[in-house]
Amino acid sequence: MKKLKFWAASYVKLRWYERFVSLFVAIILINSIAIFENYWWPESFKIAYYTLGAAALIDLILPLKGRTIRLLLQFAATVFITFRFARMEWSAAPSADSGEWGWWFRETLAGLHPFLWIGLSLLAIHWLFTGWTVSRPRMFGFIGASILILTIADSFTPIWLWDNVAVVIFVGLAWLVMNHLDRLQRTHPESLKELLEYPVRVFTPAVIVLSVLFIIALNVPSISPLLQDPYTIWKKARGEEVHVFLGEKALQRDDILTPEGNSSSGYSRDDAVLGGGFDYDFSPMMTVSTSQRSYWRGESLGEYTGQGWRNSLFIESERVVPEISLSDGGGREKAQIAEVHQVVTLEREDAYPILFGAAPVSKVKWINSETEAVMSNAMRWSPERWELQWNEALPYPKTYAITSAVVTLDEQGLRTAKAVLPDGLSQYYLSLPAELPDRVRGLAEDITASGTTDYDRAKLIETYLRQNYIYNNKPDLSKLSGNTKDFVDGFLFELQEGYCDYFSTAMAVMARSIGLPSRWVKGFTPGSLPVDRYGPPGENMLDGERYNPTGAGTYTVRNSDAHSWVEIYFEGFGWIPFEPTSGFRFPYVSPEGEELDLTLPEADQSETPEAAVKTTGAPSRVWGIVSLAILVIAAAAWLIVKRRQMATAWFKIRHGNLNTNEQIVMEANRLIRFCKKRGMKREEHETLREAVARWSQSQRRLQEDFRVVLDGFEKAKYGQTGATKEEVERYTNKVRYLIGELK
Repeated sequence: MKKLKFWAASYVKLRWYERFVSLFVAIILINSIAIFENYWWPESFKIAYYTLGAAALIDLILPLKGRTIRLLLQFAATVFITFRFARMEWSAAPSADSGEWGWWFRETLAGLHPFLWIGLSLLAIHWLFTGWTVSRPRMFGFIGASILILTIADSFTPIWLWDNVAVVIFVGLAWLVMNHLDRLQRTHPESLKELLEYPVRVFTPAVIVLSVLFIIALNVPSISPLLQDPYTIWKKARGEEVHVFLGEKALQRDDILTPEGNSSSGYSRDDAVLGGGFDYDFSPMMTVSTSQRSYWRGESLGEYTGQGWRNSLFIESERVVPEISLSDGGGREKAQIAEVHQVVTLEREDAYPILFGAAPVSKVKWINSETEAVMSNAMRWSPERWELQWNEALPYPKTYAITSAVVTLDEQGLRTAKAVLPDGLSQYYLSLPAELPDRVRGLAEDITASGTTDYDRAKLIETYLRQNYIYNNKPDLSKLSGNTKDFVDGFLFELQEGYCDYFSTAMAVMARSIGLPSRWVKGFTPGSLPVDRYGPPGENMLDGERYNPTGAGTYTVRNSDAHSWVEIYFEGFGWIPFEPTSGFRFPYVSPEGEELDLTLPEADQSETPEAAVKTTGAPSRVWGIVSLAILVIAAAAWLIVKRRQMATAWFKIRHGNLNTNEQIVMEANRLIRFCKKRGMKREEHETLREAVARWSQSQRRLQEDFRVVLDGFEKAKYGQTGATKEEVERYTNKVRYLIGELK
């Protein structure tokens, strides 16, 4: 305990507060740069974290008097960290007598771009704010700006930043405690010295309270807002859609409804009752590194109940062993197959009953890692349903690698095939509720009257739905009359708008009504490639050629990419996917060397015009954020440059036409009012000199400043000569200094 007291007393003498300011600034900057997620490389974040950490550590350890030494060490540490973590290839160093050293230096420097500039920029920002935030108002400004940036980015980008906000608030509270102790040291050094005699009693309550608040803030459950913010109200009043970003702790679509009756997007667990609306949840769900762009299939359901889907037929499944080929259920002898290799990495802690991938999966390569053993009861494969089922009693894998055997789209061949299933399954995939209204079957027959093959009839239904119904994640349910209890009937004839569940269920039911065996499938659309890839995958142009026709790459799949579609069985080709949802397009694999031409049969478009699909490119959003940041920085720089002129203008507004002596008296009265708020009252029987003398006894370090203010006041109040403008300015600055010290 004596050593602890000695250490605390020694550290106080070494200007400890400035050291902690450096640490707090570094922590807040580390959390603030999280807004660059998906824009910076992982190496950039490593360099940023280690640079700021090294800068804070050097400030904490080395004496503050050796400022030049500390700055040089921090600079050297930044350069070393950049060389250590930068993504670069080293060029062989030339010989000592060659003249290529200039070229080698330029090549090395180019290899450090942009990592070195990121590290040095953050170090400069750390220097700036460490020196600038020593006073309480500036401290509040820095913390408030950081929280504002993080909350705005969390609200209007897909990045989950509430944990970072909680850390910044926690650091801000700790900083406020340290600032209070620093002020106590400057105003009442003897009191602080007495407190440090019992450091455990002083700091333990603060640590406990802050820790409890921090833990509660990170672990409270997420709920939808009870009140809407002004921005949302304004956007909705204009009839515009407000995108909602929920994040890692988002509401699941089958758990809790929002105040408007809408759930959030995501992979559904219970599809017995479909309908309603949802808010987009743009939080990442998984990444998929693939050799071919595809939909990532989950489960299929075969029985339509009139309200939703379920599986009532028992299907045999087989045990899965890594690197052992899986059966596709047969029936694809006429199809051309393409292998698609995928590595799936989960971004969330959620568990699912299924492993996602292009369909059907033909082989599981590994689970979690190539060397990790897989339990024999971990997975089962259903060849009939094309489901790679996961044992929910076991932890869901963090990552896995699979190979899929995807059928290439041969429209000519499909037009020669019959949509016929083997007898044992045909009845199940053609079954419909007895209560299905006749007008659903009648509409399907009218739409497909011009079709000459089963494939053409399926495409006619798909085209009709895509072109005559509107995509809307929040359909107007007030359009439903209540006269029909069937989900598809209500969508086709009353609602006429909805999202994927409406479109896909309608196609599956209409296909069955005309004898096409179908099933309802749910999973995810491909997702998005990194933002530095401009344009849709596979449509980038390079020297007049298609740059990436297969769409190979690493896709980020979000909860907003959750989707449902339809599969129809064709003899000799197996289950073929169809995409009836307006605004979506299935990424079919085309035969090698051929250009995929998806010609759609003519369909009646008289009912409802196709909904326009609005897209906002990632590059425009990025440039908008960059432009806003530049404007904010420019405005801040202008305010700093013009601060003296603005202070002068404000002084004139406050003081009006008062003469110089009256201005000094006004400033003195302002100080008296402030002192009264701080408990330093001037009694009725006291003159100002007597009150100042009494105040100086408790504020000995400000005794000389109080004397200057008192002399100026008495000279202006009782003197015969007027003060100059320079004297008024000096007096005002002195009063402002005293107010700042007494806060």
